[in-house]
Order: sequence, then C-alpha cells, then structure tokens
Amino acid sequence: MTLFTRQHRVASKLVYQGQIINLRVDDVSTNNNSVTREVIEHIGGVVIACQPEPSLVVLVKQYRYSIDRDLIELPAGRLDEGENPLSAAKRELKEETGYQAKAWHQLVQMYSAPGFCDELLYLYQAREVTLAEKTPDHDEETEVIVIPVKEAWHKVLNGQICDAKTIAGLAMLI
Repeated sequence: MTLFTRQHRVASKLVYQGQIINLRVDDVSTNNNSVTREVIEHIGGVVIACQPEPSLVVLVKQYRYSIDRDLIELPAGRLDEGENPLSAAKRELKEETGYQAKAWHQLVQMYSAPGFCDELLYLYQAREVTLAEKTPDHDEETEVIVIPVKEAWHKVLNGQICDAKTIAGLAMLI
C-alpha cells in the first residue's frame, strides 16, 4: 500500500468571496517542495433521486448559464449556512419539482470535483411521494420530467444526460 505525502498549508489568501463560492490560493509544502493550490470553497449541496414509483425517476430540465445550455438533471441544490442536508433535500425537491416525500434514504456522499473544489454532495433517494405545487427560487425555472429509470439511463448512455451528479444518482438506481 502506497502512502501519499500529505500537503501542509503554509499560507492562504482569499482571492474572491462570492454568494455561492469563494476562491482561495494556498501556498503548500510537501517533501521540501513548495506548490500553489487554488481551491474553490463551496458550502455543499444535495441531490435527490425522487421515485414516484420504483421504476420511475423525477428529473428537471433547466438552463445552466455556465455552459449556456439546458441540462436534464436530478433535482439538486445548495445547502444554506448551518442547514441539515436532509432538510435541504426536502426543500430543494419541493422548490424544483413540487414533490414531497415521506420516505428518505441517504444513498452516498460524494465530492463534485476534489481536484480543485471542496463541495460535498449528499445524494438522497425520496419515495412515497405526493405532488404539490413547485416553489422555485426567484431565479429558477425548471421543467419537471418523470420517466422510467431505464429510459433515464439510456439518456446517459446517448449523451442527453451529461451532468455528473445526475449520472451518479441514476447509477445508484440501476
């Protein structure tokens, strides 16, 4: 078993502080070497695999500014400061889809891009659902899509679904 040398932060500078992310630049030492690491700080988020029936999954189609296109995704969202991940999952599911669930199960925790970002995502499965009214954020527009899990996975394989957190979540349902 190979043990990798830990890197130790010697200095850190906050370069940007935003509403969603912060960017810091760290001077790091390891084995008499000095390197610079750029780190995106993110509070973390939740992803929800909502299943109105065992063979179905709820997806949302929404525009993503950073890539200038619509994506089909599992419902997801950012944690609020100090918020419990399960509470956030319940909030995000209602906001984006209108669905509410009685049965919740945490499937996994995963880092979205650990090479440069500390965002930790909590993936939940939601079952025993009822449909209410969506309560989207003021800057959020979603189209709700309910399809068979197998069809969603086919969309992954043919490139129609290319969002990493959604691919991971759907893989947990296959």
